[in-house]
Amino acid sequence: MKQVTVIISLILFFKISFAADTIIIHKDPRLDIFTGKQSTVNKLTSKMTSSGLYKGYRLQVLNTRSRDEAFKLKTELLQMFPDQQTYILYQSPYFKVRIGNFFRKPDAESFKNRLLKKFPQNTYIVDDVIEYTPREDADTTSN
Repeated sequence: MKQVTVIISLILFFKISFAADTIIIHKDPRLDIFTGKQSTVNKLTSKMTSSGLYKGYRLQVLNTRSRDEAFKLKTELLQMFPDQQTYILYQSPYFKVRIGNFFRKPDAESFKNRLLKKFPQNTYIVDDVIEYTPREDADTTSN
């Protein structure tokens, strides 16, 4: 009697454990749209600072102690590249001249190549907080 009970128990156990059930999930198709938009927002906010500005890149063209030299170069840069913003940053005792607001590093590298043709001095890419307005159709997946 014990053997029959054990056999029946084992048969039921195996039948239950190896059952092939199917689960059907019905989801609202708007969830896919929402997930895509939320992913884009998350990518943008991961590049933001606490002040609401974005982390990006600028090109540092000059590092000097001469204020006049820094402002002279800034004027030249504005005349040659009117579509780019130029900045003078003072970190005692140096004046640093930077240009551009680049969200992606490849964009900064491309502009650096253009800039090196006119200014063959030490120009390099620096991480900085930039002025950036995201576009609706902007691709934020690349660096």
